[in-house]
Amino acid sequence: MTEITRRAFLAGTAACGGPGLAIAQSSSTVPSVRFRRIENQVKSALGFMTQRVPGTRDLLDRANGVLIMPLITKAGFTFGGAYGEGALQIRGVTVDYYSSLQATFGLQFGIQQYSHVLFFMTPEALEGFRLSSGWQLGADIEYVLIEEGDYVGLDTTVRLPSVIGVVFGQTGVLLGATIEGTKYTRIAR
Repeated sequence: MTEITRRAFLAGTAACGGPGLAIAQSSSTVPSVRFRRIENQVKSALGFMTQRVPGTRDLLDRANGVLIMPLITKAGFTFGGAYGEGALQIRGVTVDYYSSLQATFGLQFGIQQYSHVLFFMTPEALEGFRLSSGWQLGADIEYVLIEEGDYVGLDTTVRLPSVIGVVFGQTGVLLGATIEGTKYTRIAR
């Protein structure tokens, strides 16, 4: 008589693609695939921004932290919304992942995609963002919409805002990419 051990049973189930394997895979590989996708998009967006938007390399070097939202999709027909996922980096290292959500109402029609980056210029602004359960853009942000050839510069004679937002890479037919009223929420790992 052949004795079936737990190890043999699990190996056989895995070889046959049984439900135990699917459960194990879904709990461990799906999040890592999601976060790898975000990391790849973040790297691409940062490369595009620093090559095409003058002055952003300096912002990256001076910021205490940077939230990169590499792909925001916004759509609307009177009522609308936008959604995207990105990463918070401190000194070039990802420390957390975030989603952004925006609901809009008004004269709008179409769909648009764009990228945006938030530069946290003070330690207090970065800490406030990280400690919140759901951070929403407010009046403390300097917002810059980038068209081809525009320059984002830092004037050292003027006090910098605590958060600087840069929007770039707009495509689509919805008029006006804005990040005002966007809520950011940490993605659980």
